[in-house]
Amino acid sequence: MTSIAWFPALVAHVALVAPVAQVALASSSVAIERPPAVPLVTHSPYFSAWSPYDRLTDGWPTHWSGSIQAIAGLIRIDGTTYRWCGPAPESLPAMPQRSLTITPTRTTYQFAGAGIELDVEFLSPLFADDPSVASFPATYLSWRARTADGKDHTVALYVDCSAEWAVHEPSQEVTWARAGGDDRQPDTQSPDTQSRRIGTTSQAVLARTGDRTRIDWGWFTVVAGKNPSTTMAVAAHDVARTAFATAGTLAADEPPTPRAASDRWPVVATRIELGSVTAAKPASAMVVLAYDEGRSIEYLGEALRPYWMHEGAAFGGSATLAWRWYDEMAKRAAQFDERLQATLVERCGPELGAVAALAYRQVMAAHAIVCDSEGTMLMFSKENTSNGCIGTVDVLFPSAPIFLTLNPDLLEAQLRPILDYAASERWKFPFAPHDLGTYPKANGQVYGGGEKDEANQMPVEECGNLLILCAALSQRSPGFDVSNWWPMLTKWATYLKEHGLDPANQLCTDDFAGHLARNANLSAKAIVALGAYAQLCESNASDEEAKAWRRVAEDYAKRWLELAADGDHTVLAFGSPGTWSLKYNLAWDRVLGTKLFPAEVAAKEIAFYLTKLNRFGVPMDSRAAYTKPEWTVWAATLAEKREDFLRLVAPIATFARETPDRVPMSDWYMTDTARDRGMHARSVLGGLFMPLLQPVQAEPAKPLPKRWSKP
Repeated sequence: MTSIAWFPALVAHVALVAPVAQVALASSSVAIERPPAVPLVTHSPYFSAWSPYDRLTDGWPTHWSGSIQAIAGLIRIDGTTYRWCGPAPESLPAMPQRSLTITPTRTTYQFAGAGIELDVEFLSPLFADDPSVASFPATYLSWRARTADGKDHTVALYVDCSAEWAVHEPSQEVTWARAGGDDRQPDTQSPDTQSRRIGTTSQAVLARTGDRTRIDWGWFTVVAGKNPSTTMAVAAHDVARTAFATAGTLAADEPPTPRAASDRWPVVATRIELGSVTAAKPASAMVVLAYDEGRSIEYLGEALRPYWMHEGAAFGGSATLAWRWYDEMAKRAAQFDERLQATLVERCGPELGAVAALAYRQVMAAHAIVCDSEGTMLMFSKENTSNGCIGTVDVLFPSAPIFLTLNPDLLEAQLRPILDYAASERWKFPFAPHDLGTYPKANGQVYGGGEKDEANQMPVEECGNLLILCAALSQRSPGFDVSNWWPMLTKWATYLKEHGLDPANQLCTDDFAGHLARNANLSAKAIVALGAYAQLCESNASDEEAKAWRRVAEDYAKRWLELAADGDHTVLAFGSPGTWSLKYNLAWDRVLGTKLFPAEVAAKEIAFYLTKLNRFGVPMDSRAAYTKPEWTVWAATLAEKREDFLRLVAPIATFARETPDRVPMSDWYMTDTARDRGMHARSVLGGLFMPLLQPVQAEPAKPLPKRWSKP
């Protein structure tokens, strides 16, 4: 291959958000000094590795599911070898870690010892404004070494990645090979790169489904420069590491004799001789860690390719070009991060801005971006750690703010599969579906009653979610056309008209809390969704229909005020005085401009939430002390005063710094203990970007009925 689908985008960069002028990141941003887990390699639910430790040398990197995906990193300085990643070999000392810096697309560790300062950076170019780049699974692992004492030092680097990267279970059999720049001739190397790949012998493509699963098809690949100072090999872990630790050499390539990944733990090892590092001559090096899935998702029986292949690019040539374009990618990443962080600090405040920047790669990497047979981009989320569902509506709904802000095309790519499925003959219910299946098979709903019955469905929830998102996307993406789905959207609006004001006993997105009848927050969602449908009618129906649906929404909003009122706040469920809940769904009333609920509702709610604050946040409702950070942020955006907003969201950063659970960011945790309740590494933290959608100024407060006065 001589070209790659995303090649032109490297030159023609598109701005993701309007830059915020004169925001000095060094003084304005606040870091999460000790994140729950550090993102290292983050591309998809499969190609994902994190460090759950304070120091990179304290333990092995892991998949978000907790399974080890080992990286061993060594550095040899003047004949003495140290560790910079991983706990082995145990006989070697760890190079002291000086600092950790995390930006939206990069993680940088700085080490210092033996007269050398070493920067180790993991760069995953997940540019939301460039899906062709974001969908190519390649992380740049780079090093920069410089003298710290003014003296000359001889330096060599070593890194290896185990076969665990390519299996679901270590007992699975693997094989390996050189992987060249021409996919048709795997043993033919490109002129400037060399590489090794490792994968299972069975290659059961798209066969395994489930939640905490790892990929066991395709090929994990390491790409390095082709020069005298760089050598690569596949060898047993102890043989490869011992050779470098004791003599600074690399073990010989082992023949590709299939064996279990746990049988002497074969690793893809790379040795790079930096030579003499002096005050006048620092040194740098880089390798690419990549994964060739071949096929990523099965949608309604069709195996779909990664989106970066939509113009016919092949993996070998693409990986080579990715290696060649490192300098450009690093420059783009720095610009992307600076712009995004500045915007987050400006709109979210420094504390929440830091959490959102940390969550960015987690959100992006909880998806697969693919293309159908016609090259149309589709995007699928996975419910990591919650049930493994794919394309879940009440997962893409909370994550939507990040995509509406940074690239609405990505939200359309998520909506299109679920809307097409719901419009097919397979979906026979008058309400919207919950999901598309179990990852990576999007072949039909599996949650609750699936396609068979209405048991444990989320009818009001999912109808409301999709109507709101269709309206929001129509506002921000003029090319988004809902006409093909209009009869279905009308059916859902009719369902909400009949069932949304006072919902029956059913599940909502907070299904972990169980069924709830007369859910006030769910009712608010239905009312905003009816207002959203009225907006859609303006372009897809008649003015008379738009006005008629608007009157329904306005009437329901007035009735909601009476049903929900409980003195100085609103209830969790109608008819349940003394209860309360975060009315996070009201955030969309402002985003869409439906203006169905008086601003005084928000003012009273915010004042009440502030009385419920715990150290790590405000609980989701009166039933328990747990919360969800994205709902906290949505509710906080109802505040008219910035100081109230900041008070409500600042504890989320405290949680991120102090939680004892070392996993990727949780979206369900205890506000009194900071303990994770079991949902982490999920895409829903895209909801932290909600302040970027909100108007800067809130609507002035208006008087409410007397019943709202505090008794």
